[in-house]
Amino acid sequence: MIEIRVSKRLHGGKSGDFVLHAAFSCANQRLVLFGPSGSGKSLTMQMLAGLARPDAGRIAVNGKTLFDSEHKVNVPARFRRVGYVFQDYALFPHLSVRRNVAFALHGKGSAKEREATVMDILRRLELDRLADRLPGELSGGQRQRVALCRALAASPDILLLDEPFAALDPLLRGRMRGEIRAIIDEWKIPAVLISHDPDDVDAFAGALVVYGHGRVVHVEEAYARASRQ
Repeated sequence: MIEIRVSKRLHGGKSGDFVLHAAFSCANQRLVLFGPSGSGKSLTMQMLAGLARPDAGRIAVNGKTLFDSEHKVNVPARFRRVGYVFQDYALFPHLSVRRNVAFALHGKGSAKEREATVMDILRRLELDRLADRLPGELSGGQRQRVALCRALAASPDILLLDEPFAALDPLLRGRMRGEIRAIIDEWKIPAVLISHDPDDVDAFAGALVVYGHGRVVHVEEAYARASRQ
């Protein structure tokens, strides 16, 4: 269950201040935040991850309060148990695949235990044969799966995916939609995906939150493709 009720003002910009007011709750395992660029989707996700602080409101995941302005609660990002896959994947170019994934486990368990965890998740996503390659030696789809491995390695309570298919070519985009949905369903982990592509919504959404001009304008708690036709 995700519960969000937040407001935030960003000062400046060509069009003046941007004000976000977002409120919704969702119990579905796959949630899509949908809307045009600049409507507040990414800002909402950053606040969920603890990378941006709301001016006011409340955020809770699975009954755990992450932010509550009224009760002065603001759990630091490193303690929120959130897996985040950035749009550009944010892999360290000088680190191998295994070391990129191991970065998520820094300080957790022994070196032997961390290595076992890394190789297990790489095998599950069919990347173990690429463990010693650098990100620059991988295809776009492989880099995306490495970023997903790193996000999943620390067993997060929720997975955040920021425009995960935007940088892929159309053929790969369609395949990766199916792969990521299958991984989410297999791991039974709640996931929030940002997109402005209706095809992403149809392929991934179990629930849908539509943004427009800094507001949530529509919520479907049980999204079905037929609802758009």
